[in-house]
Amino acid sequence: MYAISLGDDGAELRALEPWHAQEFLAHLDRGREFVQQYIAFGAAATDVDSARQVLQSYADKKAADSGGLHGVWLDGVLVGGVLFRVFDAAKGTCEVGCWLEPAAAGRGLVTRAARVLIDWAVDERGIHRVEWYASSGNEPSLNVARRLGMSRDGVLRENHLHRGVRHDTEVWSVLAEEWRAARARTE
Repeated sequence: MYAISLGDDGAELRALEPWHAQEFLAHLDRGREFVQQYIAFGAAATDVDSARQVLQSYADKKAADSGGLHGVWLDGVLVGGVLFRVFDAAKGTCEVGCWLEPAAAGRGLVTRAARVLIDWAVDERGIHRVEWYASSGNEPSLNVARRLGMSRDGVLRENHLHRGVRHDTEVWSVLAEEWRAARARTE
């Protein structure tokens, strides 16, 4: 339906929908251990049908205006994505998140894709506060929040149990006026 260029390196942001189940599963299989170090994203996708169910759950969120997935393709291959895990236009808040397979890490893909989502949320939907949650041990995700100009609001100590370990979760955010001011300084 859409393909938004993320730069001159062949990276694109596209809709990630249930009909991409086979491609989504192949992508998850390439990066499952890396993706799931700190989060269980995609853990339920173990075959094409379950991958389709995961994608359908986010399609349902998109239809309900409460979330949605967007894939990142590099040279025509799905390598990760960004999402609105939570989207609440009435309250003016949303949570942006990401995942990426290891071969695509370190290229700024998530930062560039998240900027597109945040621009849309702030400019088109009137979102006032954009949040980012990450395990304190997930330095790459925390670095994305920093590059996006977010402020660290605090730490939820040992609030997330993942793979038998309790993780601290850092909460980062950017407000609409901060986002617009930072964007104006770079234009």
